[in-house]
Amino acid sequence: MSQPLDRNRLIVPQVAPLYAGGHEAVETLLRVVAGLLLVTHGYSKIVNPFGAVGMVESLGFYPGVFWSPLLAATEFFGGILVAIGLFTRPAAFAAAIVLLVTVYFHGIVKAEGLGGAEKSILWTAIFLFFAIRGGNRHSLDARLKKTF
Repeated sequence: MSQPLDRNRLIVPQVAPLYAGGHEAVETLLRVVAGLLLVTHGYSKIVNPFGAVGMVESLGFYPGVFWSPLLAATEFFGGILVAIGLFTRPAAFAAAIVLLVTVYFHGIVKAEGLGGAEKSILWTAIFLFFAIRGGNRHSLDARLKKTF
């Protein structure tokens, strides 16, 4: 949970209400946006779940007929789950694993280095945050009063 805000430590104490009241809304916005962007990214894969067979096998994931649909489902359905905050931790963790592979793909396989992998690194960090944090009170996990 977050630490209480000490107004006396702020350079501009008048912004304390904004900070105190906004963190949960911004966290929810980040979760929803990240989830929906993952859905958007996974949409082309879910309509053609075997379309990435060659790509996943080129990365050493055999058999591709297993890994390609799993990749599609993780991105598409995992993104939906993160966005609505249902099974947030496992869905975000699965997304983070997929994104770590994209870090390897862009940074090493395609030899793009940090410049090529930086978006994947950022996305991995976002999903790792939600894998640890879970959904907040604005999630279906909270409504169900159950969480991983």
